[in-house]
Amino acid sequence: MLNKINIQDIVTLAKIAGEAIIAVYEKDFDVEFKADESPLTEADKAAHYIIEAGLLKLDQQNGTQIPILSEEGKDIPYQVRKNWEYFWLVDPVDGTKEFVKKNGEFTVNIALIHKDTPVLGVVYAPALNTTYWAKQGEGAFKDGQRLPLKTEQERKSYKIVASRSHMSDETKAFIDAIETNKEKELVSIGSSLKICLVAEGEADIYPRLGPTMEWDTGAAHAIVKEAGMHLQQYEYGGYSSHIYNKEKLLNSWFVVK
Repeated sequence: MLNKINIQDIVTLAKIAGEAIIAVYEKDFDVEFKADESPLTEADKAAHYIIEAGLLKLDQQNGTQIPILSEEGKDIPYQVRKNWEYFWLVDPVDGTKEFVKKNGEFTVNIALIHKDTPVLGVVYAPALNTTYWAKQGEGAFKDGQRLPLKTEQERKSYKIVASRSHMSDETKAFIDAIETNKEKELVSIGSSLKICLVAEGEADIYPRLGPTMEWDTGAAHAIVKEAGMHLQQYEYGGYSSHIYNKEKLLNSWFVVK
């Protein structure tokens, strides 16, 4: 299945969705709130429909039938999902809070999941015109440059990535407990760009000891993995595999490094 998909087709699709997002971003827009109090804008909806239509068109071209699980799509029962071998995992606008604040730190996330593991991912930041992508066995890239771009030895400080909008007490405690010979430097940024900063070698670690959903991490997880780093579930001081297509789509705490 994976060999039938050209990663650049997914990059192009993410950029087309990004154009629709920017069209909303550059004007005044209304913000709705979903049941969980998370914000929703017309950009989320527009990008969702563009990505869904684009992936269905690629199915026709490639002779595939890959189901889609999107944050803005309809709920799909676990009894149906659990039998999927491959599926697309999509967050049309990751970092809607950053989108509403108009700070540019939001992304389009498109991942291909094989059973419970990301094998392809595209993260596109429309306002920054920056694209990350990876396909299993082919490496990870930022705007065509292979990742990582920087090594641990090249970083003068120990850079810790944290969420701009979500910083839990548990995350703060984790950061305080990190032992390093270097000076700790905290880098705050929104959306899946946090994971991508570790993938490109711009940061050492990203602990997320707070709630996220599978579509928040799938695409960037594929990228960080192909760049040679790890995104792992973190619980009670131990690490384990971070898996997808669970009955409940809420992520456990995780650490990227």
